[in-house]
Amino acid sequence: MIRSALAHAEDLLGQVALHDAAPRPIGRLVSHEGGMLEVTGFNRPIGTGVRVQASDGSFARAEVIGFRGNKTILVPLDEGAPLRSGARVEPDSSATMVQVGEGLLGRVVDAMGQPLDRKGPILAEGLWPLGGVKGNVLDRGRVVEPFDLGVRAVNALLTAGRGQRIAIIAGSGVGKSVLMGQMIAGAEADVVVVGLIGERGREVSDFLQTKLAGPMMQKSVVVAVPADHPPVLRLRAASRATAIAEYFRSRGLRVLLLIDSLTRCAHAQREIGLSLGEPPAMKGYPPSALALIPRLVERAGVDTRTGGSITALYTVLADGDDTDDPIVDAARAIVDGHFVLSRHLSEQAIFPAIDIGKSLSRVMADVTNEEHLRAAARYRALWAAYEENRDLILMGAYRPGNDPLIDEAVSRHQEVLAFLRQNQKERIDLDTSMNALIAEFGA
Repeated sequence: MIRSALAHAEDLLGQVALHDAAPRPIGRLVSHEGGMLEVTGFNRPIGTGVRVQASDGSFARAEVIGFRGNKTILVPLDEGAPLRSGARVEPDSSATMVQVGEGLLGRVVDAMGQPLDRKGPILAEGLWPLGGVKGNVLDRGRVVEPFDLGVRAVNALLTAGRGQRIAIIAGSGVGKSVLMGQMIAGAEADVVVVGLIGERGREVSDFLQTKLAGPMMQKSVVVAVPADHPPVLRLRAASRATAIAEYFRSRGLRVLLLIDSLTRCAHAQREIGLSLGEPPAMKGYPPSALALIPRLVERAGVDTRTGGSITALYTVLADGDDTDDPIVDAARAIVDGHFVLSRHLSEQAIFPAIDIGKSLSRVMADVTNEEHLRAAARYRALWAAYEENRDLILMGAYRPGNDPLIDEAVSRHQEVLAFLRQNQKERIDLDTSMNALIAEFGA
């Protein structure tokens, strides 16, 4: 199995290493307005990497993002370059390829693959397309093996599977980063790839020093682009992190991919779409922003040819705690499960603050046994009974004895909440989590 996986990976690397042999068109810059470059005589598709010759003789990097009549629209990747009208524009084939290999492990890079950790150059083994390798949909395997994430509430009540795509939905300050840190520390993965997209610069250092400290960093790759970078770089960072994960999956490895956050990627695409004159649709998001989500998420999963997998966690920011936001709704529709974090629970100092009633793992029935499912269903029934009658219970309007399920939900409410609580540095494995749930809430 390992030999066939390696052979397949080598075939893929051979395919992606082939550069475009077509003639290299040369365009000319005619306009630089509103952060966009207009070029004539440059007929290349969207996503093409570009080099623009600056007035000082250096080259500035850019990317094709659209067209306006017979002009090609570019977004510069290097800010502050001295560009002038008539500047030479030529394709840059290396811009659409990602350096991959074992040399990335333990490193922190930016959207263009340049090291940020001051540890010297990246020693890459090969190249991988930024947009991924197109494959047959039938090569995508089912999720049938459990994936231990080290968090009791997740393992027991929202059991994840190897190759599952999960959205972590929450408002600001509700505990997304805390939960991600617990999952990284407890995950049974060969490689961890983290994309920190559009976050505050301080949070990048904090994440590295608290969530990936020690031995965990040696099997991790971090792609970081803070919020003050151009939108096209934020999009490239998400694509680069996913491409690196795809490479390690092609080697037959179990990869954990974390993108924080998917909402920032959608915001970046919204900025680009509106700049191109794309009409806003729902809540100001143009269609391209919503279309970005399935393109990115669908690249994760199980590869039946190599036996490798990408188990992906995407954080989704619910602006104003609105779980019906277009981005939240689009993400929830395409992933294989979603964990909704509750501000009400976090205000009670319950972490991780997972709202079990609103959360779901769509693969749980395929990766666990009937006894576990019955215990999880019983827990959910107690949770739902209390939440549906919360107002009556708190006002004293509910009379005990009217409904046995509500009576049990009220009497065991603290037990239900206690099962969620877990210390940030504590790891509870899958078997321990299942056995605890069956012992406390089994039939």
